Amino acid sequence: MARVLIVGGSGFLGTELVRRATAAGWETAATYCSSRPGAAPGVTWHRLDLRDPARVDGIMTEVAPDAVVNTTSGLADWAVTADGSVRVAMAAARYGCRLVHVSSDAVFSGSRISYDESCLPDPVTPYGAAKAAAETAVRLLVPAAAVARTSLIIGHGGSAHERMVHDLVAGARDGVLFTDVVRCPVQVGDLAAGLLELAGSDRSGMFHLAGPDALSRHELGVLIARRDGLDATRLPTGRRAGTAEPGALDVRLTGTATQGRLGTRLRGALEFLQVP
Repeated sequence: MARVLIVGGSGFLGTELVRRATAAGWETAATYCSSRPGAAPGVTWHRLDLRDPARVDGIMTEVAPDAVVNTTSGLADWAVTADGSVRVAMAAARYGCRLVHVSSDAVFSGSRISYDESCLPDPVTPYGAAKAAAETAVRLLVPAAAVARTSLIIGHGGSAHERMVHDLVAGARDGVLFTDVVRCPVQVGDLAAGLLELAGSDRSGMFHLAGPDALSRHELGVLIARRDGLDATRLPTGRRAGTAEPGALDVRLTGTATQGRLGTRLRGALEFLQVP
């Protein structure tokens, strides 16, 4: 039985990966740090602070994985998002195990709108810069690794965007959904399936695991509200252009090359958020 280590297994994506890995027959180990570990049966949990190099090596020695999927993100914390990913890549190289590294569309500025797998990062935020640095290090340290860029992750009501939609409709928080910030949302189960397919393969290089539908934050919010039986007219709208909030506006990951190399189908939000 193949053994997988899921770094960041207690996060939103990590939780789904843990569930699917065990269901698929992987012997599964996972790490947690700030969030409490899940209760999935048959999973061994290890507390890991990626700022601790010795702990990274200790867990790799203890687990001896065939594959590592690094889903963790410390957002703009360089010591976690960039340096921590470097430590995971170095450990994977030392132990000779398969590495799948999860990156983000935040590595792009939005200046060209559509980005395929060959596009080089040009980040405009600290988080994007940390993710771009991690990508570069992973590809240098582990040439056989798969780097998977993704976009907004949605599914089962547990994502940050879904919770925000519910709070805005209920008047439980301030804020707006931007009509000029566009991304290509992906369903968390589809993304997890694609990452596990990569973990079980020897395919290397850059992959874009995002949905085919490009939607604004507000358009996405409307779909979520309708799916969940909420009044979408209560969602406040606004434009981010001209505000002080940093970040790219329109970033669309295109994945033609990825689709030719993976069997997993990534549905668009217009499909996976359709009202039953």
